[in-house]
Amino acid sequence: MNISLTVEQEQIIQDVRAFVEEEVRPFATHFEEQQALPKDLIQKMAARGYLGATFPKKYGGLELDPITYGLFTEEIGKGDSNTRGLITVHVSLAGECILKWGTREQVEYWIPQMVQGKKIGAFALTEPDVGTDAKSVQTTYVKDGSNYIINGRKKWISFGDIADFFVLIASNEGKVTAFIVERERKGLNTSPIPGLLAGKASHIAEIELNNVVVPEANILGRLGAGFTYVVNTALDHGRYSIAWSGVSLAQAALEAMVSYSRQRSQFGKKLRTYQFIQGMIADAVTKTHAARSLCLRAGELRKNGDPEAIIETSLAKYYASKIAMDITIDAVQVHGGNGCYNKYPVERYFREAKILEIIEGTSQVQQEIIAGYGIKKYYTRRES
Repeated sequence: MNISLTVEQEQIIQDVRAFVEEEVRPFATHFEEQQALPKDLIQKMAARGYLGATFPKKYGGLELDPITYGLFTEEIGKGDSNTRGLITVHVSLAGECILKWGTREQVEYWIPQMVQGKKIGAFALTEPDVGTDAKSVQTTYVKDGSNYIINGRKKWISFGDIADFFVLIASNEGKVTAFIVERERKGLNTSPIPGLLAGKASHIAEIELNNVVVPEANILGRLGAGFTYVVNTALDHGRYSIAWSGVSLAQAALEAMVSYSRQRSQFGKKLRTYQFIQGMIADAVTKTHAARSLCLRAGELRKNGDPEAIIETSLAKYYASKIAMDITIDAVQVHGGNGCYNKYPVERYFREAKILEIIEGTSQVQQEIIAGYGIKKYYTRRES
């Protein structure tokens, strides 16, 4: 698929590529070791408008269309998945939900501050015993005059330990509602989750809510419509971002694999000359190109407001996350023992790729969605 970008869009992609090469990629391992993204990096991203990548220009955002945003995500993801994760959570999950379902007051208060990095947003859906199934959330809310009281626990919340506010999902007798909950509210506490396979610098946390009081004005969307509207919006935007993240890891692993095979020799020959290595490279090239094409198609449909965009996004997320795993495994194999050593980035790519098969709906959830679509769309009644 041909990609036609304006001069402004092309400049943004070139700028983010240069930014990643200077400010992100060289420090990705350090971020993991410190288990944090530096505050100054987040502010540098804010100064360039990256924290408002898709937000309207009138609020200070870059107003990237879906295709440009996808290419933007790929560039950041090639440098570091934790940094890319901030964009996914802050922009695609929290920000897009506020833009689409927020009141004018909510949008005008939160979005400019999100762009400037003054307020970092996170999306709080997952719980210790509940994943993507938002209808089953156990965090509760009850009405108390003009306020609502929230109790419960959230887990695996990316950037939950540094977020200034949460788009938080709670339930009242099966009626799921989204709330904007500020960190400073009494009874809200976060604690970091150590010992993670990947996302070590993504400030992943558990949230406890003990009689947290929020005003009616903090409801996002309509009362009782949190699943139908807010959660589905978040998951759709999140899956699109994760699809491009799969492409970014696949591309980064491919480049590392090729570079290493051209430099490393075994038995007097460069690795790239061995047929089995060439086979891995050929598969990686093909799969990466195919995944990028799926993402571009999903982006084009999203740009045009096509209803097929949702299923195409699931297709892209499912395939890109799977091939990222395939290619990073092969990249580790090509590197041999060095592929298991964190001084080589393929070790990190391998761990990060696995996470993509789990977050924003596991591969198995995507299979169920895609199968349901295929069973309806491709049924043909024929005479026996």
